[in-house]
Amino acid sequence: MHAFWLSLGMIFIAELGDKTQLVALALATCYSTRVVMSGIFWATLAVHIFSAGIGWLMGSMLPTDWITFVAGISFIAFGFWTIRGDSLDEDEKTECKTGVNPFWLVFTTFFMAELGDKTMLSTISLATTNPFLPVWLGSTVGMVVSDGLAVIVGKMLGKNLPEKAIGYGASFIFFAFGAWNMYEGGRGFGLPIWVGGLSVVALLGVLFLRRRSTLSEG
Repeated sequence: MHAFWLSLGMIFIAELGDKTQLVALALATCYSTRVVMSGIFWATLAVHIFSAGIGWLMGSMLPTDWITFVAGISFIAFGFWTIRGDSLDEDEKTECKTGVNPFWLVFTTFFMAELGDKTMLSTISLATTNPFLPVWLGSTVGMVVSDGLAVIVGKMLGKNLPEKAIGYGASFIFFAFGAWNMYEGGRGFGLPIWVGGLSVVALLGVLFLRRRSTLSEG
């Protein structure tokens, strides 16, 4: 159960302000909340079975300490990603279409948006150090709950959500979780490996935050 609740909590946080949450908000303006949440649930279940499977296979083939160390770096990267925030490109913005089954439209849109997204990569990282089934189910539930709350609150507040405050809070949790994983996995590593790992973290921070400033100027 620990892996289930861990996955639920981390993916819930990862989804805050994520691109797929923006997609969910946009779809909810066109279709009923029930249809949107149903499409999101089944699309997430389908995507995350592959994500959890990939992570589980990677975890079974590589040394545990290295997996934990690298997973820590990846979670810190997700923290920078969260600070940077996401936006929808023109080709990702949804339109209210008629003559199309709403469920399948939501399912397909969300499935495609989730491929290569932060929550998918977070699920892979979680599955490298935790059992497959709890990660798969926990990550799916966490994502659906996060999107469900965003849709409900977004409809109530007209999408005027405190995105910046939510993003900083979520990123802090990612940084703390990532730092702990790096410590747990790298306790037995020498100085050169730690220097390399921290250099990667610093480089990721520069890349993501530079991208954030570019988005703000645009």
